[in-house]
Amino acid sequence: MKKQRTDGTVIIKKYANRRLYNTESSSYITLDHLAAMTRAGRDFKVLDAKTDEDITHNVLTQIIMEEESRGQTMLPVPFLRQLIALYGDSMQAMVPGYLEASMDSFHRNQAEFKTAVEGAFAGSPFAEIAKRNMEMFEAAANAFTAPVAKQASSTTKDDEIAALKAELAKLQDKVEKLVR
Repeated sequence: MKKQRTDGTVIIKKYANRRLYNTESSSYITLDHLAAMTRAGRDFKVLDAKTDEDITHNVLTQIIMEEESRGQTMLPVPFLRQLIALYGDSMQAMVPGYLEASMDSFHRNQAEFKTAVEGAFAGSPFAEIAKRNMEMFEAAANAFTAPVAKQASSTTKDDEIAALKAELAKLQDKVEKLVR
């Protein structure tokens, strides 16, 4: 039986054996599939199959933990320490809204950043370099925001992910050099 909410939210059932079942596609999926759905902008809700309890938050946190354990960390240790210190603090209730607004602002600023960089180098010998850098930046940004295309084989998907991670690492190195 297919079960999808009318608002477009896909219902995912998590069973006691830790398997995830996508009720839209009537198939078992992995956390990697949920990460891809997130990057593609698909809204989903994960429910405990036995109790119907909403466990989406826990599953998303688990996805972040797996991504962080793969070596390309995005959450610096000082940030994590500050975040942990806020638990139980009087400001704890304000943190989720602040973090959400900050991420929304980051996404909005991507387009402005692209325009500014392109304008800064227009007509100069650095224009081609800036163009290539922007293409790499866009590829990295799209890894987080663009729809994920269906791949013919997992090898192709793995190769693309590895290439995007390498490009992202290069961009991070460049940003770190600029900050210094």
